[in-house]
Amino acid sequence: MTCKFLSVCACVEQIAIMIGTISEWFWWDRLWLPGNLTWADLKDGEGFVYARASHLYATVPFAIVFLVVRYLFERLLATPLAALLGITEKPRYKVEHNAVLEHYFSTKSKHPRQADVDGLCKKCSWSSRKVERWFRRRRNQDRPGVLKKFREVSWRLVFYLTAFVGGIIALYDKPWFYNLREMWNGYPRQSMLDSQYWYYIVEMSFYLSLVLRITFDVKRKDFKEQIIHHWATLTLLAFSWCGNYIRVGTLVMLIHDSSDILLESAKIFNYAKWEKTCNGIFVVFAAVFIITRLIIFPFWIIHCTWVYPPDYYPPFFGYYFFNFMLVILLMLHTFWAFLILRMVKMFLFGSLTKDERSDNEEDDEEDGETSVTEDNDRHVKVTNGCGAGGGANHH
Repeated sequence: MTCKFLSVCACVEQIAIMIGTISEWFWWDRLWLPGNLTWADLKDGEGFVYARASHLYATVPFAIVFLVVRYLFERLLATPLAALLGITEKPRYKVEHNAVLEHYFSTKSKHPRQADVDGLCKKCSWSSRKVERWFRRRRNQDRPGVLKKFREVSWRLVFYLTAFVGGIIALYDKPWFYNLREMWNGYPRQSMLDSQYWYYIVEMSFYLSLVLRITFDVKRKDFKEQIIHHWATLTLLAFSWCGNYIRVGTLVMLIHDSSDILLESAKIFNYAKWEKTCNGIFVVFAAVFIITRLIIFPFWIIHCTWVYPPDYYPPFFGYYFFNFMLVILLMLHTFWAFLILRMVKMFLFGSLTKDERSDNEEDDEEDGETSVTEDNDRHVKVTNGCGAGGGANHH
């Protein structure tokens, strides 16, 4: 018994030593700070208050608070608002239970080819039309309803609008808001402001809540890109916080929130079928997205973080890593800009009726006249561009 206890203690001690070694390496001064500076040079005092990694622990309880507030908002405010705008769920036919078809749907394909349909017909003793209708209804069963989409979009709109207004209030009187070189004046000995603290904590808590909810939220075609984006954003914000790149971080957040407001607004009017309003907002969103994400972000922000710092201190690991994360965001912006421009093209030629990223619900007629081949190769009906409101993703 005593031997086992001593063995466990020794194992715990080894783990503690290993964790300590990793921690020392991770927080090595040369990774985070320029020149001959050390963490000892960034201790609070003489009217200076510096960002600490321990401050970020607050994002966890705040993320949970966001989840609770979101739950209440979606049910107490967003749902009545949807009813007021006439947004209702489309009735769906229930799928008849069939073990053979369900197994094929779950393990092989949700869109069977005609040859596969013929084989399933023989196994189930069903007609081809009935099998096609079953797959169509089964696919619709897994798709989120418009009310769920509306609630999610409404929540994001409220947050982005509030965060953007808060960001303007926090930054409008700061010299680096107008002169980007001021971001590096005195770096890294730059005292943290209360407004910067709360701006960071609120934004990071919100994105952490999105990560916690991402498996339950509406999944779009760019689901993987969303996950990469959320983690890249959290990593970038956390690193900029610990490395005291706070001034840059606040500008990055403000730029992203500006276009997200328009995106979520366009989606809301799309779900409400306010076609002209949706189209107008989408055009403005596309312009703002291109200007902020593909012009201001790379040619002002990244230029500021890449070109100016060497004038103040020799480049170090944190300098390269921070810019690398900004480039990752720029690549995601480029991907979403491609989707936006493709939708703009379809919008101008009158062939856009849906969000390019959405898995839209299929027509589910009782007579089931739509064949699987027609179902898979369906052309979008030419109307107008109200579906553009789906847009590309937020940050």
